[in-house]
Amino acid sequence: MSKEKCVLAYSGGMDSTISTVWIQENYNMDVVTLTVDLGSGPEIERVRERSKKAGAIESLVWDVKDEFVNNYIFPGLKAGAVYEDSYALSTALGRPLMAKKLVEAARKVGASAVAHGCTGKGNDQVRFDASVMTLMADSSPLKIIAPAREWGMTRDEEKMYANKAGLELREVGNDQRVYSIDRNIWGQAIEGEDLEDTWSEPPEDAFSWTKSIENTPDKPIEIIIGFEKGIPVSLDNKKVSGKDLIEKLNSLAGEHGVGRIDHTENRLVGIKSREVYETPAAIVLHKSIKALETLTLSRDQQRMKNTISQVYSDMVYDGRWFTELRNNIDAMMNDMHKYTTGEVRVKLHKANCIVTGRRSEYSLYDFDLATYSTDDIFEHSSATGFIDIFSLPGKTQAKNQTFHDSK
Repeated sequence: MSKEKCVLAYSGGMDSTISTVWIQENYNMDVVTLTVDLGSGPEIERVRERSKKAGAIESLVWDVKDEFVNNYIFPGLKAGAVYEDSYALSTALGRPLMAKKLVEAARKVGASAVAHGCTGKGNDQVRFDASVMTLMADSSPLKIIAPAREWGMTRDEEKMYANKAGLELREVGNDQRVYSIDRNIWGQAIEGEDLEDTWSEPPEDAFSWTKSIENTPDKPIEIIIGFEKGIPVSLDNKKVSGKDLIEKLNSLAGEHGVGRIDHTENRLVGIKSREVYETPAAIVLHKSIKALETLTLSRDQQRMKNTISQVYSDMVYDGRWFTELRNNIDAMMNDMHKYTTGEVRVKLHKANCIVTGRRSEYSLYDFDLATYSTDDIFEHSSATGFIDIFSLPGKTQAKNQTFHDSK
């Protein structure tokens, strides 16, 4: 009798490689690994070799970078999805797509379970589990296995287990530091080792996308990013795909030290966590679209977007991507950005991303109204009546309440 199958979300890192062995030993199931390529980098070339060495019966590798950029990253960009004003949600935006592909793979190979390498104290377990449960709401549920949540091993014990199983560890820095790295085209999250001490500066070997300030070029560069309806579509006046634009910005901005985030984060599970990220393109694009919005959105639209952005960011962070509210907000953002078309000029220098210019054919900035030169067409005499009406509520309240008892 053939064994049941489990499809495991597989990155080739320590947790997922150990999970491949652990599921076979503890569930007596055949493991099919699924590597969802969201822009994982060169190490993805060896995932098939790693998974087979760990005992997987089949290794699936699906390239979904374009889908990730167009259906997850860019909606998040338009919505201003930055968690706690720091984290561009690179991992969080990738998890619902990975969960979607896990479900698709399970149906394809006839698996009765899916698995992921998330721990029991992180956010990703919620994102995976909630997404899978929601996507399977109208069909037979899949069993969800989370080895790292079940086995209770520490990082040091995981290393010992890996060595015992003859598994090769990835991401070894100086002094044999082993980092847990989640990487996709929108950024990478680096955890573990010295990074868990909030007072310790992150070691330089933790970073691979960005240069330290002292090693960046002394001469700045300027780039021009073109947007159409809130979507970045060109770089230096050349049309480019979303994927290629992000990859190019990661390289350019990282070269100039832009993209490092060191953040003490409020996790969904109730604890604070020191998180280190590299998100060069995300920082440049979020800053750029925000600059363009100052031209194309009214004050009320900007205020409303800032409010909704926090709600949207929390939803993505918390694993609530597959909800009607997220769909509602996306629809609102699509409409709000119908005039967010134009160009933004950005200077990259010594870990700084500085907007030096913005323009749009739909700009609400009117030079003749804003200028103090002889071209000024603003009707100054209208200000007096405006101020009288604008001040009326405050003046009335002060008269009838604030100063009432002092008479």
